Amino acid sequence: MAFNTETAPGVQEQAPAETRGFTLNHTMLRIKDPERSLAFYTGVLGLRLLRRLDFPEMSFSLFFLSHAADSEQPPADEGERTAYTFARPGVLELTYNWGDEKDPEVSFHSGNEPPKGFGHIGIAVPDLDAAAAWLEQCGVDWVKRPADGKMNMIAFIRDPDGYWIEIFEPARMKDVGRG
Repeated sequence: MAFNTETAPGVQEQAPAETRGFTLNHTMLRIKDPERSLAFYTGVLGLRLLRRLDFPEMSFSLFFLSHAADSEQPPADEGERTAYTFARPGVLELTYNWGDEKDPEVSFHSGNEPPKGFGHIGIAVPDLDAAAAWLEQCGVDWVKRPADGKMNMIAFIRDPDGYWIEIFEPARMKDVGRG
C-alpha cells in the first residue's frame, strides 16, 4: 500500500523510486562548551551519546546523541558503532570547535530573531505536565511554559547555546491546526 501523503503546493504525491531507503538521520547544532551542552542534553533531556568523533587535524569534535532504550546496545566496534549512528533516525549532532568555550566572542544565532532562519528541534514526551515539572526542577531557560498563551499543548525551552527546543505530548496534538 502506498503512503497516503497530505497535499500542499509543491508536494510530490509519490517519492521518487531512487529515494527509497533514504532516512533523515540528523540535525547539527554548533555548541560553545561540550561539557555544558552534553550535561544538558543527556542529564535534562535524556538523550544518549551514541558516538563521539574527534578531528585533531581540524580542531573539532562531533557528538551524536539520540533517545535510546536502556536495553538497546550499540555495537562495541568503533566502525560498526559509527555505521549504527549514521543509520538511525532522529539523531542530534553537536559540533564543537576546540577552544570556543574560551572565546567570549563566540555565540550562535538561534534563528528565532532577525534574520530568522532555523527555529527549533522538537522532543516528544509521554506526559507534558510531568516533563514540564521535571524541566522546572532542572532550572531550564523557558521560552514558553505549557500554560502560557493559546497553545497549551506545547512548551519551548532554550539549550545552553540559546537554541529553542519544543516539548510536546503527541496525544495532545490531535486538534492542532483544526479550525
